[in-house]
Amino acid sequence: MGLFNSASSKQTLTEEAVRQSLSVINDPDLRRDIVSLGFVKNIQITGTTVAVVIELTTPACPVKDQMKEEAEQALRKLGAEEVRVEMTSRVTSPGAARRSAMLPAVKNTIAVASGKGGVGKSSVAVNLAVALAEEGSTVGLIDADIYGPSAPLMFGLNGKQTYVYENANGERKIAPLEAYGVKVISLGFLVDPDQAVIWRGPMAAGALKQLMSDVEWGELDYLIFDLPPGTGDIQLTLTQSIPLTGAVIVTTPQDVALADARKGLRMFERVQVPVLGIIENMSYFIAPDTGKRYDIFSHGGGQRAATEMNVPFLGEIPLVMEMREGGDEGKPLVVRNPESETAQSIREIARQMAAQISITNISGQSQPLTIELLQQN
Repeated sequence: MGLFNSASSKQTLTEEAVRQSLSVINDPDLRRDIVSLGFVKNIQITGTTVAVVIELTTPACPVKDQMKEEAEQALRKLGAEEVRVEMTSRVTSPGAARRSAMLPAVKNTIAVASGKGGVGKSSVAVNLAVALAEEGSTVGLIDADIYGPSAPLMFGLNGKQTYVYENANGERKIAPLEAYGVKVISLGFLVDPDQAVIWRGPMAAGALKQLMSDVEWGELDYLIFDLPPGTGDIQLTLTQSIPLTGAVIVTTPQDVALADARKGLRMFERVQVPVLGIIENMSYFIAPDTGKRYDIFSHGGGQRAATEMNVPFLGEIPLVMEMREGGDEGKPLVVRNPESETAQSIREIARQMAAQISITNISGQSQPLTIELLQQN
């Protein structure tokens, strides 16, 4: 019986059989099997040993571990006695029509926005950027709040200044600063932090364009824009200047914030920028002394708004003092207290956002923005 099993294993362990066995594994977000998606790479069979590489669309894939376990089980069921599954990634990017000429080496551009101020958007943007970098992605962040830049403080770069240099092509470029694996640029690195920026809209818009085109970003998987609140000049300048991969809306649960979040979401829809999802920040508060939960700003509004507007709900982040303390200390929460429940929530939201980016890129739902469309509307 042992000889029969050995012979049977050798007959079934072919590359075609391996691919067929792995074709039962589906990517739950892309809704296709990993073989037809082209994820299965470099199959090697030596006797009853099978080694395979599975290349995902992002290192922040939320089902990476589950997919690896399913692949190992499928190969053992096929007859492999020793299984080696290596999980790698290559971040997707939009089609050529949606690649930015201004940012040619940046794969994906994501706007983090809010309809109103005070919802913790900048804290969320900074922590999402760091979480993506921790997963192995190359990440940049543009502090697009020209009038109130906060990235220098939140990244622990307050008082630091960037510099201009000549690159290999003889172009004069601004060097971004780096913290926690994220390349960062902010007007706060270029002007006196105590100096008020008193500019009209066109001047602020021009500054944003410079932060995109004049900075030496290098190759990035994700470039996050921390936008000012509202739907003004900066938002329109950004959507007119580059074809954004998508936008994320940050809100708090109460009705006044949700009303403004809906306006922000409608703005992005109007200019044909895919909305990757809604994040509910300050979702609830757990009293540290009693452990009692308080829904200070109500609860569940972000989920309801996402359902109502037919966009993904990426997750909720509780109201915790450490979020504020991390911002003030220049040490984002996912670094300051990486094992906390809040840090885990932020990481999961970053993974869900990365998954939505992959869905958008592969499905080709994004459409190029034209200035004419804005003028017509």
